[in-house]
Amino acid sequence: MTKENVILVNENDEQIGLMEKIEAHEKALLHRAFSVFILNDKGELMLQQRALHKYHSPGLWTNTCCSHQRDGESNISAGKRRLQEEMGFVTELAEAVSFIYKAPFDNGLTEHEFDHVMTGTYNDEPTINPDEVASWKWMDVQAVKDDIAKHPNEYTAWFKIIFDKFYQHIKVDS
Repeated sequence: MTKENVILVNENDEQIGLMEKIEAHEKALLHRAFSVFILNDKGELMLQQRALHKYHSPGLWTNTCCSHQRDGESNISAGKRRLQEEMGFVTELAEAVSFIYKAPFDNGLTEHEFDHVMTGTYNDEPTINPDEVASWKWMDVQAVKDDIAKHPNEYTAWFKIIFDKFYQHIKVDS
């Protein structure tokens, strides 16, 4: 398996270097990332359940896909690449909002990310990659918000942060 680099950034999202992904997470260094939220025409959000063998947050529910941009790759290109790799489809994406968050995990790693949130629309079933995704489902956005409140331990840290802070950017007006 080839080592994957992440883009280290400052608080203005200006690139300051590259570092191997695991090392950046061990050192809790700020790096660029993205989160994709796919909605259908009914206003439902496509959630994925992370594969059970993932190195952090295995089996937890989260947004449609997320990952790290590669050096020289735009946010939109990275989002489309990862949608194809994880969920087996590509659709048009739009940047919604970005923010910095820090979330430590029980395994000693810390996500410290400048996260770019992107949204898109899709109405079919995905063809999930079992190396990345255990399951998926469509869920009404308000039902997701309610379920996070009732069962917070079933969702990833970043997903809960995004939902809490940026719900209005994700919600589709009926």
